[in-house]
Amino acid sequence: MNLGEHVTGLLHRSELPTRLESLDWDIGDSVYAQVKNVRDNGNVDLGWSLRRAESEFRGNFVHDPEGTLDPEDLDDSTETAKLQSKPESESESETDDRAMADASVDSRADSVQEAHASEAIVKTEQEQEQGPEPDVERKRAQSSSADLKRAEIEALEENVGNVVRLEGIVTDARQTSGPTVFSLQDETGTVDCAAFEGAGVRAYPGVDAGDYVCIDGEVRERRGELQIETEQLVVLEDEAAATVSDRMEDAIMAEAAVDTVEPLVPDPAVEAVLDTVREAATAIRRAVIESRPIVVRHEATVDGYLAGAAIERAVLPLIKNEQTSADAVYHHFDRRPLDGAYDMDDATNDVTSLLAAHDRHQQKHPLFVFAATGSTRDSLDGFELLRIYDADAIVVDGETGDAAVADAVRTIANPELAGSDAETSSTAIATAIAAHVNTDVRDDLGHLPAASFWENTPDVYADLADERGYNAEETKNLREAIALEAYYQSYDGKRELVSDLLFADDTSGLREKVSEQFREKLAREVETAEENLDRRSEGGVAFAVLDTNSFTHRFDFPSTELLLDEVHRRNRDGTFVTLGVGEDEITIRSTTPVDISDVVQQLEDAVPNAGVTARDGHGRIEFVVGERKRVLEAAIDAIANAV
Repeated sequence: MNLGEHVTGLLHRSELPTRLESLDWDIGDSVYAQVKNVRDNGNVDLGWSLRRAESEFRGNFVHDPEGTLDPEDLDDSTETAKLQSKPESESESETDDRAMADASVDSRADSVQEAHASEAIVKTEQEQEQGPEPDVERKRAQSSSADLKRAEIEALEENVGNVVRLEGIVTDARQTSGPTVFSLQDETGTVDCAAFEGAGVRAYPGVDAGDYVCIDGEVRERRGELQIETEQLVVLEDEAAATVSDRMEDAIMAEAAVDTVEPLVPDPAVEAVLDTVREAATAIRRAVIESRPIVVRHEATVDGYLAGAAIERAVLPLIKNEQTSADAVYHHFDRRPLDGAYDMDDATNDVTSLLAAHDRHQQKHPLFVFAATGSTRDSLDGFELLRIYDADAIVVDGETGDAAVADAVRTIANPELAGSDAETSSTAIATAIAAHVNTDVRDDLGHLPAASFWENTPDVYADLADERGYNAEETKNLREAIALEAYYQSYDGKRELVSDLLFADDTSGLREKVSEQFREKLAREVETAEENLDRRSEGGVAFAVLDTNSFTHRFDFPSTELLLDEVHRRNRDGTFVTLGVGEDEITIRSTTPVDISDVVQQLEDAVPNAGVTARDGHGRIEFVVGERKRVLEAAIDAIANAV
């Protein structure tokens, strides 16, 4: 729309009173429009104002380019008749179109952003050829033309339909087929801001993730989510940027900080690490506030799944409250099970994912939380790779951590049990962290620690589970159901299924049905295994050796670890050791503690060319296939000496 010499204006088709093809406008016709905004490049944004008398007009008559009208000559009746007059050629159907358009003008306004992505813009050829001025977005904040007070993102629901000013940091900038969408975060939350330069054309190309900006725009609701229709965006620099940064930092620290709360039950092991539990919870809360993804890596065991699910249960509601996007819980939280230690293969996958997310979506590097894994030297190489890319990690492991791990991983909190004789599960520590992260879910977590112990469940956790409605039988069903589902699709977190098993009212008997499958499958495998145990004695120690290559279904449930656990429980008497011997590994279960590092040292001396290595801190030793027989005999001697 030409408004005079060298001045053009944009009028979106959603602002029209009827369908574009029904308009009878011709080049040269004079029309009335409302000027909604004047851009820094001189172009203006227009809004529909035909059909309205001056008393209903959202602006006032200012100028008639042909000089034929004087504002003093206009009154409501004259303007109403002039603006609402209908050409003789207009059909009844077109009249109906106009009436329908009048009734739905507000709903059309709410869908402007959707129309940006799918419909054309009424734009002159001159404007189409004109690109954005390269330095416009780098102007200082004080150059903003709108006289607005700063609003907070958390208060946007009260300002739908109003033009507001927001200040914060851009956390993401993505180009759609229509507008450019900037995710803006302030000290109270995050919201998407859509800026339109042209269909698929990058608006404000100099603005990217990490920039502190001031945005003026109208608050709209689109598909149930709040969004800002950006009218002006200015990058803040120097003192202006520092002011916003300091304000956000102070608010984030105040919101993220947690006070130490009482453990769910008296547990000396958890009480010994309450300070690091609080630090871990603060780091997790801060990641949520900063729109930083959280990735929970846990072992694909019952303890690992329960520990990871406890943290997930606490974090997801916080993400929902912090983010305006309905699917934010899928973009900002991920739980990825591990088959043992966190090795280079796992770390390479994580680094590849975080780099791709940053390059494609300007996503921040995630905070990694390791549950029931990561405290042994087997994870050092993987952690070193994360460290190169400045990815912070929290290690939550019920076993005593290796000091070298804490040094290698820029660990925010490593809840070791060093200095304490007490032992506990990773789930017990993870539930303590989760209760600090989100006190609202504290009561939801009480039954999880009891389910993490296969035997000798501490009375305090068994009693707590019973108080939460999970007696011994129900806790057993839950444990076995999780064990079965942890085996299948082991690299998938199975968020919804695990949530149903752990937290939903089990009216359909889901846990009981799945646990029944667990028992049936396990019983068949155990029966076969016990018939093929090689029993022997060495140095007064009873050994049961199972050839896991020959007498197990290696690619069906149960896993070798679960099978050996059950065989060991059924046969132990006194000092008893169960060995599962595969093609290139030995898995050890013993009624008496065995120092695996000492056993490995003896094996290296006895079979120096076997490439013997301890794996994942769960009683597993690996070696080269050609030395299998010699390693087995040397292992039996070494274990007999060790116990």
